[in-house]
Amino acid sequence: MSAAVLNPSTVAADYRAEVRLEVARLTEGRAPLRIVGLLSQTSGPAATYARYAAKGAADVGIEMEVRQVDPGRAQQAIAEANADDSVDGIFLYYPIQGGPQDRWLRELVDPRKDVEGLHSFWSRLLYENTRTLDEAGQQRAILPCTPLAILKLLQHAGMRGEGERAPLEGVTACVINRSDIVGRPLSAMLANDGARVHSIDLNGSLVFEPAIGRRAHDVRDSQVTRAEALSAADVVITGVPSPTFELVRGEEIKPGAICVNVSEFENFDDSIAEVASVIVPRVGPLTVAMAMRNLVRLTTLH
Repeated sequence: MSAAVLNPSTVAADYRAEVRLEVARLTEGRAPLRIVGLLSQTSGPAATYARYAAKGAADVGIEMEVRQVDPGRAQQAIAEANADDSVDGIFLYYPIQGGPQDRWLRELVDPRKDVEGLHSFWSRLLYENTRTLDEAGQQRAILPCTPLAILKLLQHAGMRGEGERAPLEGVTACVINRSDIVGRPLSAMLANDGARVHSIDLNGSLVFEPAIGRRAHDVRDSQVTRAEALSAADVVITGVPSPTFELVRGEEIKPGAICVNVSEFENFDDSIAEVASVIVPRVGPLTVAMAMRNLVRLTTLH
């Protein structure tokens, strides 16, 4: 068996087409939608991401201005973007100040302009498995753009549940990353859809129990090892931002597993191609498309 490779750019093209049409409809007779990105670095992954995001925004008819900011002035820059009525969305490119300071900066963004979907207003809804803002279910909650992109790619790769109570009932996932930006919300989203998720990072293992028979998922401590989690997983997502990470090898994974690499570094050994069913080598193009889709949804909250 040789794994198929799913190109995220191909999947993103369909979503960009949808967003492009919606942007054209929303901006008929008014100024273009506008995003301000705040970047404190001139090189590295954050700067690269900012360039791709600006290009992706332009492709769907959204104006995006990337502002270089001094880390010490980031709070003021966020306040200015919040107060500017011509700014529809705000994008922060991490790290800005680093660590807990970046989490605080994320909280300063007006949730109505948070295209990343990382403000605690949106996170609370995600972890409570509350999917809409209104009783009629017309205004959907904003989801974090990278985990959302991963879910869309997994769906295109063939991830399916086997039960009737939830779309991912019976699916077991292994997520090697528990950051607040990617791993933790992704694990919650998978579990809210019915999957059992083994979450692994340097601090050990947790299991996200599926939201079946309860309103939302449950999280508990786990003694499951990396080897046990990988061998049981129908889906493996890795997002370890280190070139020294012990690569996931073909012999470790379940035959036919779907494997997704989120990190800027390769997290999988070449041998997985002979065992996995589908490999997703990166998610960036679809992350940008999901951020633009989030902006379109946020415009109804302004």
